[in-house]
Amino acid sequence: MFDLGLTLKLGDFSLLARRPMPVLIGLVGQLVVLPLIAYGLAVTFQLPPLFFVGIVLIACCPGGSSSNVFSMLAGGDVALSVTLTALSSIITLVTVPLILAWAVAASGAEAVGAVHLPVGNLLVQNIVLMAVPIALGVAVKHWWPGTAEKMARVLGKIAFPALMLLAGIFFVQHKDTILDNFGQLGSCVLALIVLAIIVASLLSRLTRLTSQVRRTIVIEVGMQNAAQAIAIASSPFIFDNPVIATPAIIYALLMNIVLLTYVAAIRMLKKDCDSVAA
Repeated sequence: MFDLGLTLKLGDFSLLARRPMPVLIGLVGQLVVLPLIAYGLAVTFQLPPLFFVGIVLIACCPGGSSSNVFSMLAGGDVALSVTLTALSSIITLVTVPLILAWAVAASGAEAVGAVHLPVGNLLVQNIVLMAVPIALGVAVKHWWPGTAEKMARVLGKIAFPALMLLAGIFFVQHKDTILDNFGQLGSCVLALIVLAIIVASLLSRLTRLTSQVRRTIVIEVGMQNAAQAIAIASSPFIFDNPVIATPAIIYALLMNIVLLTYVAAIRMLKKDCDSVAA
């Protein structure tokens, strides 16, 4: 989030006024459609209450900061990617507590005493872990632009490996729970990622957005902030439950496999088209 703040410009937020359709489609896909898909899959796969909450948790988190790099590799609209990541990070300060409260009630987890959601603590933690780092990054960029550029280059390279390291550590710590439930939960998470990509592509095509914008929206909707989901699930101030973090751990691993495959396919297709044109 600090790295995101280092790269933000005032023009990134004005993109909503200048090109409202791509921004709105991306935000609707992320903040509305994706949680609904997660809810439908949780019901379809008959997930236990804690996994139910976990799958909706990952779906209602904002876009991952690595999505900007993926958009660049896919030849997408990087400015749009940064805008969507920034706006979703701010908007989810409000929407995550609301959606999670609904998910906890719908799963029946709170009714059986399996989990309790302290909304106030969640709001405070999200502000500390998201809003504050973004604001600090923006401040550094404003006062020390040269330093901000150098820091952004370094942090941009370590964000993705850091997420993989985090997911790997949690996987080792909770491998028995993950492996015991990987069949059901892995299928559900994979379905969430694939459906997110399909729906994002369909929404983009229905609104006749360009292929460059479509690729960006597909990546933004398909790449959620798994680190935030793990932080919320494992935080001693919120759920303090590694079982709820399990879907996010599996998601972090599968998401990158699927989206790296998507980016590779896009680059290969583009290379073939360039060869034909030449």
